[in-house]
Amino acid sequence: MERRTLYGVGVGPGDPRLMTIRAGEVIRAADVLAYPVNRSGESRSRSIASPIIDGHAIELPIHIPMTVEREPARATYDAAALDIDDHLRAGSSVAYLCVGDPLFYGSFMYFVARLGESHEIEIIPGVISLSACAARMHMPLGGRNDVLSVVPATLDEDALRQALEQADTAAIIKVGRHFKKVRDVLRAAGLADRATILESATGEEERVTALEDVTQDDAPYFSTILVRQGELS
Repeated sequence: MERRTLYGVGVGPGDPRLMTIRAGEVIRAADVLAYPVNRSGESRSRSIASPIIDGHAIELPIHIPMTVEREPARATYDAAALDIDDHLRAGSSVAYLCVGDPLFYGSFMYFVARLGESHEIEIIPGVISLSACAARMHMPLGGRNDVLSVVPATLDEDALRQALEQADTAAIIKVGRHFKKVRDVLRAAGLADRATILESATGEEERVTALEDVTQDDAPYFSTILVRQGELS
């Protein structure tokens, strides 16, 4: 561990045993642990890492607003970057905990943009939710000339439809309140019976359900829908 270094640490999708050895080393040694928290003050990334957090580090929870508008989040990242900068300039090492991988739809990218030119940064890759979901389903994400599409559920219906048309395997992420829209698009494309929704893959709350067996019109934020169109042979 280097002092004055900012570490982006991927803690994996949910099961603490899927953290890498390097992630464990950094978390145990860091002077400051930063992590995003939701409006209820809960942090999934800290929860995953909790078995190896021993209490010696200063903890820096970062309340990131989950809104469509970008300005509230930008203001939060600006303020948090200043806090992290203070710790780094004081000679501390800072580890920012990220669910999955720090640079795969992760908030750490915004701190790289704000602090990358003034501080040393090391990124510790992590197991992403797509890999965890595919493992649970025994479903290959791609092979040979397959096209894999990672599709945010936040897209509009036309964009979702186009992304699905071009993919042999599609992983639809950030499902949450967009579940009904996604299910309607999949049904219209004749793909609903090929789709499975996985909630909190590898975590204690994990649930795997065929899409057409889901009765509600929303889903937890940490949900992924896998759709395989290509045949295996």
